[in-house]
Amino acid sequence: MSKTQREKPIGVFDSGVGGLSVLIELKRLLPKENFVFIADQLYVPYGEKSQKELINLAYKITDYFINQHDIKMMVVACNTSTCYTIDELRKKYPFPIVGTVPAIKPAAEDTKTGTIGVISTPSTSKSEAVKKLIEDNCQNIKVFNIGCKNLEDAVEQGDLNSRKVSALLGKYLKDIKNSKADQLVLGCTHYPFLKQIIRKIISRPISLVDSGRAIARRTQFLLLRNKIKNNQKRGKTVFYTTGNPAKFGKVASKLLKKKIFAFKTIL
Repeated sequence: MSKTQREKPIGVFDSGVGGLSVLIELKRLLPKENFVFIADQLYVPYGEKSQKELINLAYKITDYFINQHDIKMMVVACNTSTCYTIDELRKKYPFPIVGTVPAIKPAAEDTKTGTIGVISTPSTSKSEAVKKLIEDNCQNIKVFNIGCKNLEDAVEQGDLNSRKVSALLGKYLKDIKNSKADQLVLGCTHYPFLKQIIRKIISRPISLVDSGRAIARRTQFLLLRNKIKNNQKRGKTVFYTTGNPAKFGKVASKLLKKKIFAFKTIL
């Protein structure tokens, strides 16, 4: 594989800032890779879209990645989009595509009490993908599968410690808090940014399980298998949004704890 092929960027997308939690893990494991991140904030939240809408949006973003950035690989840093579009994307495009699904399998393997919680967007919680993950991995395990309306949007505004977020989490986590659950799957990439407040609300020991590290490891595996891993120099990351770049930059800077500049893009 040529040097230029290895140096091509990896495209990473989400409906908004949530995918940054995945990007953190990708950059930590793969510091020499170049990344292009797109937040499709014009259409956030994805958790309330139909499958047809999600597929069309995913196609537009992927075509943009190919035509404007000549990507070598793509990461769908969104549980909802993955659950409803990943099969169609893999049929249509020739490069490796990594998806994001709730980490139900590792949570089921690690539970000592036989009870786990899964919180995600309404669409993800009702998806066939999540249903199958629970059926395949949780035969003798009690699962609280909870769709959290409006929670993704609250993180999108950067409201990590607001009364609104506390009230929403208090409502959605009530049954899990009062159960024997010792594993809580964060089934939306926005939710890892709420770990601190989630621990405070549950107020007892519980493992918070997200997919970020597993996604990074899978990406690394596919880069090596396809001989397209970049080993030349430290990578760069460029940020785009279909929404307001100043607003994205402000929230992203808060979440990543460093100054982030974003460009406006039209798909």
